[in-house]
Amino acid sequence: MASVTELGDQLAGLTIAQAVELKNYLKEKYQIEPAAGGVMVAPGGAAGGAAPAEKAAEPTEFNVILDSFADKVKTIKVVRELTGQGLGEAKATVEGAPKAIKENVDKKTAEDVKKKLEETGAKVTIKPAG
Repeated sequence: MASVTELGDQLAGLTIAQAVELKNYLKEKYQIEPAAGGVMVAPGGAAGGAAPAEKAAEPTEFNVILDSFADKVKTIKVVRELTGQGLGEAKATVEGAPKAIKENVDKKTAEDVKKKLEETGAKVTIKPAG
């Protein structure tokens, strides 16, 4: 079995798509789901007999995820405009969807980015950062 450090390093290196796949696997196989605050909780409540968690604070930072695109050229142009990436980087970002376009931004910025990308026919998700 991998050490805790090795396992932590592997988890930190996951792409968004791999993290979603891992979440789905843990939910289906072991009925383990992320709880508020990102802690994994097995069925039956809080781990380790911990006190009930306080109500989670409203997120203030968000990640904008490009899920898919309809017009690659238009989407690449908007990604370049939003991120300052060069043509090759923006192309790789778009082709690598699902991919984070903006991370740790406020809600208004996230909504503006989403709107610009959706105008190209792209499908976009806004998720709380963290």
